[in-house]
Amino acid sequence: MTSFNWKNIFLNDLDITIALEIGIRTVIMFALVLIFLRSTGKKGVRQLSIFEVAIIIALGSAAGDPMLSGESAIIPSVLVFLVILLIYRIITFFAAKYQKIENILEGVPMYIVEDGRFTMNEQGDANFAQDEFFAEMRAQGIEHVGQVRAALLETNGQVSFLFFDDEEVKPGLPIYPKLYNKKSKVIAEPRLYACTNCAEVLHLTHQQACSRCNREEWVAALSDKRIK
Repeated sequence: MTSFNWKNIFLNDLDITIALEIGIRTVIMFALVLIFLRSTGKKGVRQLSIFEVAIIIALGSAAGDPMLSGESAIIPSVLVFLVILLIYRIITFFAAKYQKIENILEGVPMYIVEDGRFTMNEQGDANFAQDEFFAEMRAQGIEHVGQVRAALLETNGQVSFLFFDDEEVKPGLPIYPKLYNKKSKVIAEPRLYACTNCAEVLHLTHQQACSRCNREEWVAALSDKRIK
């Protein structure tokens, strides 16, 4: 039976001098990454676009080797940082001047809900994660989709909501698990049902396909006003 050499797995040739050097390199490179990120003017991760995430990945690649390898000098990585910063500044300058460039880099806001129904399926967005969006809605005190006049997925990943006034709330798709999980293809009784795919609400007396998305899975719609 082969035994593992745990010392080689966790330490190998590491000694105090090398460990100290790695610590110093890590502190320096981490500080440089923080300085770079502060220079972009961003306050937090939720403000980062896909373009900026790509920049951070590039920074991580440039910073990684000098942190761990004694053969990698810090100055070349600093030069890489400066080049990345220059590229970032040039691209953001042109993005600020030309809307098309900004749209390519940052993306455009996308409607998820309009008039109490999902819209992203109509736009063909295969990356729409319904469970994640339901969690965002529940965090805003939303009980069903009919309470939402519009929901917009921003380019930084945040979701902005506009709500119906109480007297305008529509019957809608429930988003809490206990009610949503009662979805079925069987219509037990005549009443308002919400399509689990697009949130279209219809009064059904028998099983039928959704007139909007052609799916056949339904759940009883809710009409409750939003608790503020």
